[in-house]
Amino acid sequence: MTKLNIGLLYGGKSTEHEVSMRSAESILTVLDTDKYNIILIHISKDGEWLYAAGNDKIVDLSENTAAKKLTVHPSRQLSGLPEDLKLDIVMPVLHGTFGEDGTVQGLLELAEIPYVGCNVRSSAVCMDKDMTKRLLKLEGISVAESVLFKHHQKDDVNFVEVEKKLGLPMFVKPVNQGSSVGVSKVTDEDSFKEALALAFNYDTKVIVESALVGREVEVSVLGNSNPFVSVPGEIIPDDGFYSYESKYTDENGAALEIPAKVDQETIKNLQDVALKTFEILDCEGMARVDMFLCEDGRIFVNEVNTFPGFTSISMYPKLLEASGVGYAELVDRLINLAVERHELEAGLTTDFS
Repeated sequence: MTKLNIGLLYGGKSTEHEVSMRSAESILTVLDTDKYNIILIHISKDGEWLYAAGNDKIVDLSENTAAKKLTVHPSRQLSGLPEDLKLDIVMPVLHGTFGEDGTVQGLLELAEIPYVGCNVRSSAVCMDKDMTKRLLKLEGISVAESVLFKHHQKDDVNFVEVEKKLGLPMFVKPVNQGSSVGVSKVTDEDSFKEALALAFNYDTKVIVESALVGREVEVSVLGNSNPFVSVPGEIIPDDGFYSYESKYTDENGAALEIPAKVDQETIKNLQDVALKTFEILDCEGMARVDMFLCEDGRIFVNEVNTFPGFTSISMYPKLLEASGVGYAELVDRLINLAVERHELEAGLTTDFS
């Protein structure tokens, strides 16, 4: 059997650089070396693509003087790699901006290299919390009420008007960030001003959302044309909301209930909303759909992650494992889905004469 040369991209020019490295470490442990030649490519915080011959660990190569700088060309190649390591497929284990937002996906499309995960369009849309909400609302999916502010408006935001529309508490979020980076829970005008300033440090657009009273539930979706939907899992945060620390650094920051303790009808409703959301946003490969389940049974979609965390405590793989898809099988299926999509798209014509 001919091995596939698989490039594992990790790090990235993102606030989630360290999270990406943890995810890549977990994935590396289950990649079958009988099937794959694994090429580890570190993207530094400055955006440089680095490769070190013989490196077999997820490490920061920024200070490695022997590491080569790589360049992606629109001709199915990655300049700087040895000739026998021409990439057959890439797994962009990148979270947040410059990785999960369609930028790297677009680069790989131009280079005609198959890649794991959602396409350019859905990656970009799902990264933008405001655009996600607008599209879902058009299709009848419930989302929290919100107000959007752009950078040029930040000095003119009127707290009284926002409170009148959304009530208290409310959440202030950078539009294009993940892992709860820059997110604040607001209870008064002073905390609102601080939250707004913090969020604008991370993005030129900030969204303010009304707080929803409900259980935080997540569902994993896996597939292209015929997606598989996991059992739902519930997050019970210790500090009031699912913060960065709760997700990655504080083992006691949140309790995870997998599967969520809900009845069969509610499970089906959550899975139906997750699947419909996945399809509306044109997702492929994978996505994790985060929702709020209200006491009266209503379901609100909070956000959609197109390359969710793959760390040892991450919900996406844990939910699929509870649904019968083990970690190693999950990684293999994602790679196969990427090849399947690439072969389908390669058969399309770009010539009209």
